[in-house]
Amino acid sequence: MKKKGWEHYSHTADMGIRGFGETKQEAFEQAAVAMIAISVEPEKIKPAEAIEVTCEGNDDESLLFDWLNKILFEMAIRKMLFSKFEVRIEGNKLAAKAFGERIDLEKHKPVVEIKGATYSDLKVYRDNDGTWMAQCIVDI
Repeated sequence: MKKKGWEHYSHTADMGIRGFGETKQEAFEQAAVAMIAISVEPEKIKPAEAIEVTCEGNDDESLLFDWLNKILFEMAIRKMLFSKFEVRIEGNKLAAKAFGERIDLEKHKPVVEIKGATYSDLKVYRDNDGTWMAQCIVDI
């Protein structure tokens, strides 16, 4: 049975994130939600405004690395949080919409600052059951 979702996993100093989906795009979307969920509850973020995000990589892993760090960059410069993503991947290029709202400290109550995605434990693959998985360690 294919699944869509995300999870955190333990790492000595930082936090591991995993996104799952029936497609590589869904796995990338869910990995971004998992990253956001380190700091805030995604359910508290209203997907009121959409922004465009593009990036590229030499392979799936470098594309995931760039995607997650681009999301963090957009959150920092726009002072926004995102809770929903629509990702399109063609070859080594990713184009996406990120949906969210401006940070409201009272409403969102962020608990930790996410510094960036890392190359540690960076993997993108399709499991035997057809489920795509995208994971890495996030520096917090």
